This record gives sequence, structure tokens and C-alpha cells, in this order.
Amino acid sequence: MNLIAPTARLIDAATGGVLGGDDLAAQVERHATAYAGLPPGVVFARSGTSVAAVLRYVGALRADRPVAPLDPSLDPAVLADFVRRFEPAVVVGLAEGGAGATPGERPKQYRHVDDPALGSVWVRERPSTDQPHPDLAVLLATSGSTGDPKFVRLSRGAVESNAAAIGRALAIGPAEIAPTSLPLYYSFGMSVLNSHLAAGATVLVVDGGVLAREFWQAVQTHGATSLAGVPYNYEMLHRIRWSPAKYPSLRTLTQAGGKLRDEMILAYHEKIAAVGGRFHVMWGCTEAAPRMSTLPADALPDRVGSVGPALDGGSFAVLGEDGVETDRPGVVGELVYRGPNVMMGYAESSADLTRGDEQGGTLRTGDLGHLDEDGFVWLRGRLKRFGKIFGIRVNLHDIEEMAREQGPVVAVSGPDKVVVFVEQLTDDAARALAGRFSERLKLHRSGFDIRAIERLPQLPNGKIDYRSLEALV
Repeated sequence: MNLIAPTARLIDAATGGVLGGDDLAAQVERHATAYAGLPPGVVFARSGTSVAAVLRYVGALRADRPVAPLDPSLDPAVLADFVRRFEPAVVVGLAEGGAGATPGERPKQYRHVDDPALGSVWVRERPSTDQPHPDLAVLLATSGSTGDPKFVRLSRGAVESNAAAIGRALAIGPAEIAPTSLPLYYSFGMSVLNSHLAAGATVLVVDGGVLAREFWQAVQTHGATSLAGVPYNYEMLHRIRWSPAKYPSLRTLTQAGGKLRDEMILAYHEKIAAVGGRFHVMWGCTEAAPRMSTLPADALPDRVGSVGPALDGGSFAVLGEDGVETDRPGVVGELVYRGPNVMMGYAESSADLTRGDEQGGTLRTGDLGHLDEDGFVWLRGRLKRFGKIFGIRVNLHDIEEMAREQGPVVAVSGPDKVVVFVEQLTDDAARALAGRFSERLKLHRSGFDIRAIERLPQLPNGKIDYRSLEALV
């Protein structure tokens, strides 16, 4: 599988070096050849934000080796558990992640090798008896960095079709330059990399994230044309009064990875439109390689709140309470997605890696929502995101929506109550918010525990760390 179009380039922000054309192709082949000389099986790739990490990833794909990009700061005990259960042929990127991000002790049945192309690696002494299915291309941990026991199994067709569909939806071409604003082991970050390389565009490899001065220096120096972010990224940029007008090369802003407040969407839409650019809201999940829909920029402001129609090649239906699927407008139920980018299935052990496609291109998303008359998706929260107050079930997503104007907010379930965390909320505002919930939901205000928090905790991929908040309840 060759993901890289002939015009694609990598720019190393740390050195200013540019890798493209025949030089890039040669480096990819060098890495692919190195994998070919190792025992057969899955590649575990500790993937920091570096050109070396990109080459190890695309080299594995070129060699038709299934690859699992992993957070280099993953707890060594979690990595050891992954290795034990999935029996990878090789673990690469041992030096990725900076100070303190060690892979831990070398597992039994593995030897240490210093490879000229791949660097410092662990190689399995004997190949696993469970060899991966020939269609398997990428494994992604469902929770990114928290050690969830499941991997999502993505086929070559899923990865390639999603990269191409995203490229068409965003009109990505050779002139585009996308910075690595998201981790490469996170499905959204991986899809930015995949879609730009497949379209022959340039990926600016820069570490540090969107709040780092070095990141924006690299954007300015190398003329980056787009920025991808999760809601928390955009909330933080809003807080520091960031504006795309300061960076004349920026023309496209994309947002996925959760719900961004409508007023934030409109604010960024207005800012980027004022300089001739566009803002795209996107929606997806790791199980869909990972994007399923895109709201066209010209649908704003009229359709703010929607995540748009399905990507090219995909479709949505709603599973009603009667168990029947429909595409009729206005019917609320679980959203069902169909498309070539749907995963093969989950994996909890090496034996699962041998399995073929178990989904048939159909994914029950676990998200509540409805379609409008044009097939645009409107989300209403997660099926499992419910709490109980005095025995009455309430939708946590709806509660968050009622408090969006207060700033970044998360609602979690407590013992017969709902705990609502809001960034930098005053005591008076907290009391008023509890009263509003009580009035709207017809429940006593004691069922709502409103707490101010300096900053909502987040995972390394920028998403909210719900587990940390639940532990505070």
C-alpha cells in the first residue's frame, strides 16, 4: 500500500529540511525494505511528532505490514500488556517521545536491534502463531492513550477510501501545507497525515501543539495553509485572542473530535471568512478511519450545529425505537453509517487480528441524532451518556448544551445527581445555572452539583479526559 502521491512532501520544522519527490520515495522504500527483513506480523510504532515517526508509519504501509501507531508516553505497563496480548513482530520508535517517555523493560521473547533505517527496535524472536489478516493495515487504540484493551482494525481499503474522500471534501491539492497540530497516533491526526500525503500535499511536521510559540513560528515560516483542531484547541485559541488574520497563508480551519460551541463555530467562521478562508466542522470516529461527515463551509451560518452530510461514498440512516432504519427527516434515534471506510472490527488479542471483515461496511455509531431534509446530520449526544437524578434519566449531552454559553463544560453522572464542571465559573453563575437546570428539567436543584474548574483535564490528543472528572465525583 503506497499512501504517498508523487508530489507529496514532508517539512521538518526542527531543521527546515524538506523531503519530497524521489528522495521521499527512496526513504519510504528504505523503511519498507527494513520491515521486509524482520519476522512477519504487526508493527507497534511509538509515534511522536517527528519525520522519523512518519517514515516508520508509511514505510510499514508500503511493506504491507499492519501498523499500530501508539502514544510514546503510554505507561510502560500498558505497553507491556499490549505486547503480551497482541504479539507484535516488532516495536519501533523506542526513542520517541522525549525525556521520560521510555518504553520500559524489554519484554521476554524479544531482542533489541539497532536498525540503520528503523532505529532502536524490539524484534520478536519467533513469529506469532496468529498472523494478521492480509487486508489489515492499521490498528488504532479506541481511547488513544488510556490503555483501552481494544484496537480498531482498519483495512487498506478503509484507510485509502477515507483519505481520498477527505481530500475531495476539503479540496486538498499539492499546494496545501498542513501542520501536525494533532498527535499522529490519534485518529484525527492520522487522517490529516493520510489525506494530505494521498493528495500530494505537504505535511509540516512540527511538535508542541497549537499553544506553543514554535508551532506558530513554523506556520509562518513555511506558509501553512490549514489548521486542524479539536474543540479544546479552539477554545484555548479563543482565550488567547488568536486570529487567523495574523497568518496570511492560513485558508482552511477544520474541527472534529467533539462538540464545539455554536458561538465558537460562528466566531471562527467569521474570522476565517473575513480573510477569504473557510471553516469546516467534521464528524467521525476511530471505527470509521476516522471521518464520516463534513459540514460544507458555505452551509455556515445557516446550519450551525450540524455536522453535515456523509462523505462521498458514505450514507446515514437512523435506527428508530421500533428497530427499523429510516432516512426520513426529523426522526431521532441511533445514527447508522455505511461506507467503505468502516472498520473490519475490534481486536482484544492477537487471535482477533487474524479475522476478516465483520462489519460489512455498516457501523452503529452509538450516537443519537436525526437527519434533515438534505441528509445533514444533527447530533443529540451519546446513547450511553445518561445520568439519573432522583431515578429520572437525563441526557448529559443536553445538560452540557444548556450551559454552553458559560464556556467549556462537561457533565458526568454522580450518585443520584449530575455533576457539571464549568471552566472558571463564578459562585453566582453556578447558583444561577443550577436554578436553570431545575426549571428546565422540572427536577429539584439539589440534583445538580455545579463545580467551577480552572481547566478541564484533557488527554494528550486534546480530547476531554472524562475518566479524570468521573473520579472526582
